[in-house]
Amino acid sequence: MNQTSMVRTEKYAVAFPRRGSILDANELNAVCDLLADNAPLSAGEWRDRFEEKFRQHIGSRYALSVTSGTTALEIGIRLLDLRPGDEVIATCQTFQASIQPLLDLGVRVRFCDIDAETANIDPDAIAGLITPDTKALILVHYGGNPADMDQICTIAHQHGLLVLEDCAHAIGASYRGRKPGSLGDIGCFSFHSSKNITTLGEGGMITFDRDEWAERADRIRSNEVDAVLGPPGSALGLPPSALPWMKFADGAYRHSYTQILGSGTNAVLCEPACVAGIVQLDKLDGFVARRRMIAARLDEVLAAHPELVRLPAVDPRDEHAYHLYTFFVRTGEEARYRLIRALDEQGVEVQLRYFPLHLTPEWQSRGHRPGECPVAERLWFSEHMNLPCHPSLSDEQVELMCAALENSLNHLR
Repeated sequence: MNQTSMVRTEKYAVAFPRRGSILDANELNAVCDLLADNAPLSAGEWRDRFEEKFRQHIGSRYALSVTSGTTALEIGIRLLDLRPGDEVIATCQTFQASIQPLLDLGVRVRFCDIDAETANIDPDAIAGLITPDTKALILVHYGGNPADMDQICTIAHQHGLLVLEDCAHAIGASYRGRKPGSLGDIGCFSFHSSKNITTLGEGGMITFDRDEWAERADRIRSNEVDAVLGPPGSALGLPPSALPWMKFADGAYRHSYTQILGSGTNAVLCEPACVAGIVQLDKLDGFVARRRMIAARLDEVLAAHPELVRLPAVDPRDEHAYHLYTFFVRTGEEARYRLIRALDEQGVEVQLRYFPLHLTPEWQSRGHRPGECPVAERLWFSEHMNLPCHPSLSDEQVELMCAALENSLNHLR
């Protein structure tokens, strides 16, 4: 498909969101109140409040905010304690940030194919990829549709693997009554502008239950050394009370290190972002309800054309967050191309997310090749479709999109 031929200069009548949620006077007033105060704008009480609210929402023991979803994944992967020669199983159907930190670690990635019905990692394909060197499994809840975590976690725990959930799409979803981010060992969330809630454009959260990870993750995000701490005492040979007024040197007098694991970084989510995050989290249920309403309307149109298209499977016990609205064209690449063109010409923007990671240049340079994940390749190159589905779409835009979809499918017959 010549994708460049479909670029339009005018705005789409129904476009993919520049913002995946809605910001209004509630966020503005909350941020203005903060700015009018004399409180710190970094690492203050609002970060603590946001993290506690998020922790309670997810149902995890810990929730630590950071500056982006990518940073959450970087720190989450750091907690896996991977070493050169280790292997990690990862879904191939996700954004590059899910596994990009692995490029720096000297580990081998074994890409797992996806389930043709859900576009999530295929649990039945995982076991065949496990070797004695496998240490972890990284998955995404594609589009906000929870992966089969019971089966995945059973396999992983039988083999001693840690499970990292990329939950960038999944806030607002539920799996058997539980929230993604509390199902595996580590959850990583994004609050990018396009996501179901945002912390003013960028932001992220790491969730987990392990006590031993809490201080490590906090040290990493706080520009301190990621290390195994020794007993209290001064690394400099000075008494702990030598300089009690030097708040930011306090650690040097309280701790010694028995092992340095790596450097830290400044990944502190600022207070205005945390204030906005609290307001957005209160709105989440309404945002997701709107997404589900739009998805149900699109489902209704597509269900009338079962010979041409099919819908992803959603387990009735689960709740889809519809960060992405996905469906599949049954009749092949040419039919999909015609459908995309027809929708484009009627003002409906179509995007395809995401290009299979094992076929990207950086991973092909590590030896990965076509044919490695045949289901993902077939779906992406021939069947996969994404349509706009976000709460800022008006009823008029939704009906325009549905009419364009109905018209386009009728012309495919």
